[in-house]
Amino acid sequence: MATEPLRPAVPAAGRPEGGRGRCAGGGRGEAEEAAAQPVLGASPGPAAAGGRRRGLNGCVPLSHQVAGHMYGKDKGGILQHPDGTVLKQLQPPPRGPREQEFYNKVYDSDCCDSVLLELREYLPKYFGVWSPPTAPNDTYLKLEDVTRKFKKPCIMDVKIGQKSYDPYASAEKIQQQVSKYPLMEEIGFLVLGMRVYHVSSDSYETQNQHYGRSLTKETVKDGISKFFHSGYCLRKDVIAASIQKVEKILEWFEGQKQLNFYASSLLFVYEGSCQPPTMRLGDVTLAEKGGVPKGLLSGGDVLEYNNNIHVINSTENGKIEASVGKGLSKFYALHKKAYSKRHHSQLSLKVENLEQDNMWKSSTCITQEHLNGNVIPQLEKVFCHMPADIKESANVEVRMIDFAHVFPSNTKDEGYIYGLKNLITVLQNILDN
Repeated sequence: MATEPLRPAVPAAGRPEGGRGRCAGGGRGEAEEAAAQPVLGASPGPAAAGGRRRGLNGCVPLSHQVAGHMYGKDKGGILQHPDGTVLKQLQPPPRGPREQEFYNKVYDSDCCDSVLLELREYLPKYFGVWSPPTAPNDTYLKLEDVTRKFKKPCIMDVKIGQKSYDPYASAEKIQQQVSKYPLMEEIGFLVLGMRVYHVSSDSYETQNQHYGRSLTKETVKDGISKFFHSGYCLRKDVIAASIQKVEKILEWFEGQKQLNFYASSLLFVYEGSCQPPTMRLGDVTLAEKGGVPKGLLSGGDVLEYNNNIHVINSTENGKIEASVGKGLSKFYALHKKAYSKRHHSQLSLKVENLEQDNMWKSSTCITQEHLNGNVIPQLEKVFCHMPADIKESANVEVRMIDFAHVFPSNTKDEGYIYGLKNLITVLQNILDN
């Protein structure tokens, strides 16, 4: 594969329409988010960054990259193009040309190989190569930005396989890779980095490769579960959706004998603002013994705060019916106004899935001595701890990335399959427990 002549192919994926791709490989790049992650996504100083912006036609370092070569710190790096795609600088030979040829082959417009056509579903879309006008010899892979559609993207990079070195690695390279994480062969995967949005503090927590290397067989489950915690609750809907997507990738690997992958990763991305798109609250009934809490109703404006809750009507018996269209991260204002004084009260929530016509119904009754600040975690649990069989309720992406060490083969990729199966087991244990 690496020996074929390289070509700046025009892939089947095409180019982003009008230069504004709706893409999927790195991130949106908010300035405040970049500042919040000094460990994993540190950007160059203003002067250096400004110079690069001018030299690279408006491209900037990817602000929330969690692993890999960092632009401005390493020889290579990842940039964000103004059209919304991400640019991965081609590595020196043979790794860079090998990765470019992999993308060219998979996304060849004349490709009719069913194995490769299905593989496209699990990769970022590929838009050929790009070079800055001021440095035509610098080549970048132009890829879909997997995180672009997310408001608060939570991102985790997990290297998959029992070996992080390829069959042609020198003895020195093998020793170097094994010493980085001796448990790789036994566990089958390694967390390279993660970035998690916490609803409770409206901030990001980041972990780098040293965090992943510190995980043992006994602590790896808890170490990965950190990625799925919102600060209030465990996002079981995200875990369930992630398992489903990893299982699809596993099915592809078990059915192909063309390629073996080394030092390749899975990129996990989900919406951190806790707004499952296909699940919404059909109706909420707040019932207070003896009547509606004082101050809860004020012409309806309290329940319409931040457009998160929309009042349908109020009744004489003290019940308030409302529909919630978005997540619960803005419930603070409602809770503050409604329960600024302590009440002996009962909160009843009836949650219906209007999208799937009674596929899932549940009722949760929360009784508290004082609803004075603890109602938020309880409400979060209703949305975040969804049944495991509702796998499409969360907006989740799982994509394969990093292909500098992909080689032709005539056997199954047992090392990668081993890693996927172990990862699925860990995710399932987190979900079940």
